[in-house]
Amino acid sequence: MEKGDYYGSVKYYLKLDELTDAVLNSDMTSMMKSLTVTGFNAYMEVERDRFIKAANYERTDHRMDQRNGYYERDFMLSAGKVKLRVSRTRSGEFRTEVFERYQRQDKAFVLSMAVMVVNGVSTRKVTNIVEKLCGEQVSKSFVSDVMKELDPEIEKFKQRSLSHSTFRYLYVDAMYIKIRENNHVISKAAYIAQGVNEENKREILGFMVAEEESTTAWSRFFMGLRARGLQTPKMIISDAHAGLKTAIREVFVGSIWQRCTFHFLRNIVDQMPKKNNKTERKLVEEILRAPTQQHARELKAVFEEMVQDNPKFEKALEILDYGFEDAIQYQLEPQAYHVSLRTTNSVERLNREIRRRDRVIGIYPNVASAERLIGSLLLDYHEEWVKAGRQFSRD
Repeated sequence: MEKGDYYGSVKYYLKLDELTDAVLNSDMTSMMKSLTVTGFNAYMEVERDRFIKAANYERTDHRMDQRNGYYERDFMLSAGKVKLRVSRTRSGEFRTEVFERYQRQDKAFVLSMAVMVVNGVSTRKVTNIVEKLCGEQVSKSFVSDVMKELDPEIEKFKQRSLSHSTFRYLYVDAMYIKIRENNHVISKAAYIAQGVNEENKREILGFMVAEEESTTAWSRFFMGLRARGLQTPKMIISDAHAGLKTAIREVFVGSIWQRCTFHFLRNIVDQMPKKNNKTERKLVEEILRAPTQQHARELKAVFEEMVQDNPKFEKALEILDYGFEDAIQYQLEPQAYHVSLRTTNSVERLNREIRRRDRVIGIYPNVASAERLIGSLLLDYHEEWVKAGRQFSRD
């Protein structure tokens, strides 16, 4: 319900991820706990309205059930234990998703910070947060119990077969995180792959936390996907990292590579004069958003003629010419897919969601802790996509 839901004259607007961030960064005052309770209760009200297909007191022929008050339930989450008013219906068939939808991510949050304390590498702030989250001192048995429940689920997701479908399009990207290793804080890359299957729906295909980006690391990631049954996709969408491009050519022979036009545009604009470039920039944007390759080439010729006598655009022209063909491959696909295929925006949205949680953790105590948090988040998104059945062309 990221954008809010309407029923009758009532609007429920709730951003649960932002609420989690606020709680995790607060001192857990009674006011914040009250806000958490209010938020989740409102969320369940919207769920019930959707199930019944009618707002409170609304008369409609589509009504499926009747409201039947509430019952109270304690809920332990990363904000600590709270008491919620759980909505119910007369038939008893309504079930809220609150308790299962956020439980997995919540465990990963608590466990990641708990491991920091147990390993003796936490800051005073993290120690205080963990005690407030759990309501008690964190023990190794606590970590072990949560890990036993969470890790097998993530490992199963990470190693699942990909032979159930043919994936036409493959999006790949990497982000950097900080991990403590051998008493040093080092940067590692979190690799993520997202695919579009033969039913025109998205799936998260895999992830890996390893050394910084290189041909070797990317090849290992791709070979892992191949070993699990991934066939050669028709098109792979990514940025222009040299190691990544080489790995794509070596592992996915025959796949078309689509260079992310968002990153490509930024590379070009960075080499333009800092002032008075509005017209030129707009024309480059039109080139990279043209409906056909012929139209793109015509616009490119116009741009070249416009700036060819201006030495300040020499480098920008060089970059455009070098990467042009790789950036317009999406234009050979059905136009309904163009917006989704020309950038890596969809996988980068996942990166941003990971980063929101990553800012709370700061430095992971080990690779396992990082994979636990990233894996739990990706698994939740994967299950949500599969359940929603959203068509790729609508993205």
